[in-house]
Amino acid sequence: MDWEAFFCLHRGLDREGPGLPEEAAEALRGAGVPRDGVIAELGCGPGADLDALAALVPDGRVVGIEAHPGFVAEAQARITMPNATVETGDMAEIAAHADAPFDAVWSAGALYFMGLETGPSTVAGALKPGGVLAFSEPCFFTETPSQAARDFWDGYETRTAEAIAKALKVAGFDVLRQTPVSEAAWEAYFQPLDARIAALRPDADPALTAVLDAAEAEARAWRALRRETGYLISVARTPA
Repeated sequence: MDWEAFFCLHRGLDREGPGLPEEAAEALRGAGVPRDGVIAELGCGPGADLDALAALVPDGRVVGIEAHPGFVAEAQARITMPNATVETGDMAEIAAHADAPFDAVWSAGALYFMGLETGPSTVAGALKPGGVLAFSEPCFFTETPSQAARDFWDGYETRTAEAIAKALKVAGFDVLRQTPVSEAAWEAYFQPLDARIAALRPDADPALTAVLDAAEAEARAWRALRRETGYLISVARTPA
């Protein structure tokens, strides 16, 4: 991956993955997060969900944690809620964060970098008793996904909703709900990316062209495979 070319494509976009702020907020709204609760967002990217999460805890606060300083700067410039902050950090070290234990953790398409064997158990160590983990995760919507659907996730051990729920239970969580990320949320990511690709392509050098081609192919593949695979939002709670 040519990271300079990657950031040329992604810099300034609203999102770094499929999602909508209202879907992030809805994932936690019904889980009983208190008004004075503290929420962490892991892999917050440019901060698209932080204000929506902060509105859920008007007497509390939200901290976004992001590994890439460029996205941290974008998020800091973007958030408007006074009880939302963002910082550079490693999601794998969330249990050692100064604000831990948290009332809730949200992660949009980022927890899977740790994998389902490690991610939920890592987060469990950063939650209060009865704390909530909500996250979106690659998922197969069929028991017999095509090879194209398997290839879409580039070797990641993608699972069905039932298998995701089983992994959460193994990590000590009680699953509250599961729902697919909407097609509108995917298009909220891909449509601005489509426009950026079209604007950059005429003057792109070979490295940037390769990045544009890969992003274009990803969008095309998801649109063809969306009945078979996508992201699933799972909401789960630690024992009280």
